[in-house]
Amino acid sequence: MIIYLKLLVTMVLWGGTFIAGRLVVQDMGAFAAAFCRFAIASLALLTLTYTIEGHLPQPPRKLWLPIALLGLTGIFAYNVFFFSGLQTVEAGRAALIIALNPVAIALGAALFFKDPLSRTKLLGIGLSLLGAAVVISDGDPVRLLRGDVGIGELFMLGCVVSWMGYSLLGKVVMAELSPFVTTTYACLVGALMLLGPALAEGLVGAIREAIRPGIAAAAPTTWGGLLYLGILGSAVGFTWYYDGLKQLGPARAGVFINLVPVFAIALAALFLQETPTSSLVLGGSLVIAGVVITNR
Repeated sequence: MIIYLKLLVTMVLWGGTFIAGRLVVQDMGAFAAAFCRFAIASLALLTLTYTIEGHLPQPPRKLWLPIALLGLTGIFAYNVFFFSGLQTVEAGRAALIIALNPVAIALGAALFFKDPLSRTKLLGIGLSLLGAAVVISDGDPVRLLRGDVGIGELFMLGCVVSWMGYSLLGKVVMAELSPFVTTTYACLVGALMLLGPALAEGLVGAIREAIRPGIAAAAPTTWGGLLYLGILGSAVGFTWYYDGLKQLGPARAGVFINLVPVFAIALAALFLQETPTSSLVLGGSLVIAGVVITNR
């Protein structure tokens, strides 16, 4: 019972990352926000890794490149797209677009690992893509045919592609390292990759007048959002989810992922006063139904 409660709370925490991210990008650029999130997450994950694993295993040299690519795709690219998209896209809509992740992973596995796509999976993929089209176009899919898609929605689709790459690369690395250690290394590498662009964006603007003020002017709400994203949304969320994977297996634990956009929409309505539209409800229902069918 406790593990089910942990997974449920994890989904609430992950739903809340969209609200926290939406608040953070009001005061901070995408690179600076992403760096701060994973600098905090890396410190927390290192502490948890030494607590849980006893030490941080050194990866073999052959895994250095795959780990670097994990940091590039799942941490650097995903979070730059994430924070950039949330500058213009409402938290609830963003969560439903990113709910396409399992569908993208299934397509990527079929393309790169030759995993079979059954008729059931194809049906689920089709439903999810139709639902995403409704969400992205705000109920008018014809807009997509005209190329009338906002830059924020494109950034969110970039999140989906980035996470697909991260997940597929993770199969290679996690053949030799535990998921928790793999995530720790990915966060460390990704944070280092984000440091340079974050500095250029104004991370230490109060020190050098040539760099525009950024983080120095951040409001207390922004710092609270960053701590939430780094500690609760990343370190605690990953720890509890991997605990669920270990105890229940990927199939039973993975079902909980479908709750993330539901909680994101509910929390966005509560804290950001975002009113769900009929197209959001319809499209979101299709996306979630498609993901459930795809994962069967």
